[in-house]
Amino acid sequence: MSAISSAFFNRQLYKVLAIGLIIIFFIIPIVRLIIMSFLSDEGINFDYYYAILTDGRTWQVLQNTLIVVVGSTIISLILGTAFAWMVAYTDIRMKGIVQLFIFLPFIIPSYITSLAWVQFFGPAGLLTKMLESVSINLPSWDLYSMSGIIFVMGISHFPLVYLFTVNVFRKIPREMELAARISGATRWTAFSKIVFPMALPGVVGGSFIAFLGGLDNFGIPAFLGTPANISVLSTYIYQKVIGFGPSAFSEAAVLSVILGVIAIIGISLQWLLLRKSKPIETTKIDYSPRYHLGKRKLVAEMLIWLFFAMTSIFPFISMVMTSFLNAYGLDFVPENFTLKNYAYILSRNSTVESILTSLKLAGVTTVIGIIVGTIFSYYRVRKTNLNMKLMEYGITIPYALPGMVLALAMIFAWMEPIPGWNPGIYGSAAILYIAYVTRFLILQVRSGITAFQQVDVEVEEAARINGTNGFGKWKRIMIPLIAPGILSGAMLVFLSALTELTVSSLLYSSNSETIGVAILSFQQSGYTLYSTAFSSLIVGLIIVGYFLLFAGGALRKRKVEKGK
Repeated sequence: MSAISSAFFNRQLYKVLAIGLIIIFFIIPIVRLIIMSFLSDEGINFDYYYAILTDGRTWQVLQNTLIVVVGSTIISLILGTAFAWMVAYTDIRMKGIVQLFIFLPFIIPSYITSLAWVQFFGPAGLLTKMLESVSINLPSWDLYSMSGIIFVMGISHFPLVYLFTVNVFRKIPREMELAARISGATRWTAFSKIVFPMALPGVVGGSFIAFLGGLDNFGIPAFLGTPANISVLSTYIYQKVIGFGPSAFSEAAVLSVILGVIAIIGISLQWLLLRKSKPIETTKIDYSPRYHLGKRKLVAEMLIWLFFAMTSIFPFISMVMTSFLNAYGLDFVPENFTLKNYAYILSRNSTVESILTSLKLAGVTTVIGIIVGTIFSYYRVRKTNLNMKLMEYGITIPYALPGMVLALAMIFAWMEPIPGWNPGIYGSAAILYIAYVTRFLILQVRSGITAFQQVDVEVEEAARINGTNGFGKWKRIMIPLIAPGILSGAMLVFLSALTELTVSSLLYSSNSETIGVAILSFQQSGYTLYSTAFSSLIVGLIIVGYFLLFAGGALRKRKVEKGK
């Protein structure tokens, strides 16, 4: 065999191997889930679909799901667009810090956010206690309700709309607005007729991501809805599976297919709405303010910081203060504070094990993501053929579908991969590693694609001409250029995996409990002080992690500037 034919054979072998792995780990679990939804004792039929769709409880859950998701998306849309316009257009001060607070609800896991809100607004919360101390008795807001779920979910997801929209606002040519103003248009007319239509792709894209995030969210409905007997599809699937009835898994499979179909409809609507939208041609991002608030600036800034105080600062302070109480419901005074809740958490083997398990899961997922994601994204950018596009779509599926759907798909795929053969993956930590890698790999791939798109192919050609090939090319040229983008993706993967709850809630076993599952277990068992103490520790770790990330980015930027 010649060297050329050998190289061709090796390339084909790697391609077949890559496609095979994607089919086994990313596609087959979803196919098995769909098949299981049609499978009964009598064979393949629609029995379970009929049972589920004729059950009034199902339609109540569907109604709850749509109300929660649509309601929270509207809140996210309004807040995300408003903050994006304020940051991109106005001359408010400390925009960097404002942006950090905007992202805080996205950085902190939503189930911890739910806990924080209850500790602030609940009957035994800090706000209620403060008002009672000055003889003000206002009716407390019951967060264990539909309105509570909608509001907390809307607050948690509005950073997604902001993220998609803020740079779209910055790219809008100011000459178009100026021309409209010269023609006699008011500021509102210019905004409604020019600015908003041009920003619509970002607004729509962010809104649909918030919509899909609402479908996927398990933590908020589990923490706020379950105590009030309010179920959405994600929590209803969870209840079916842990119920262990004779038809529990089959009915859960049907519900998962329904949830997956709703998600696919959402993705399809987003694609249809954005397909004909014309992107803004300029790639230049304009950071200078376009609208000077004048005397209204102070009022606007006060409203912004009041919003952050009420939605982020005070709720998390309340959660931390609650974690120090001797007993839940006591007044927030020094004599009622203790460290015993933290002592219990840190001395409890299962709690420490859950932290170590989550760290190992996040670490392994991140390392595999860096290696596999970087290699795949390189070939995805350099070889834009149909095979690479299809493989990317395959990798995207587990992240695009709600986590509860993926978790159930993993159970069906690995409980008995081949009829009669049980490799022992289901019920062990191995299934969590598989699920985490398949779920979060796309985050690293997308970061890698963005990083490689910034590296001109001519740079590689120049390296090849100069005799730098193989490992030398990567070590001296490619890695330094792509490192910031790859590391950003790795940090996103690590933090997403570290505090994951939805997938873990169905796949964990007694020796593989994660941080999210441990906090959920404390809360469902009524140990609020322990759940708040554990959550406070995790929030502290996350904030330290993000501080180190931003500090590292600032140092790298300073070194680059000094090098110039």
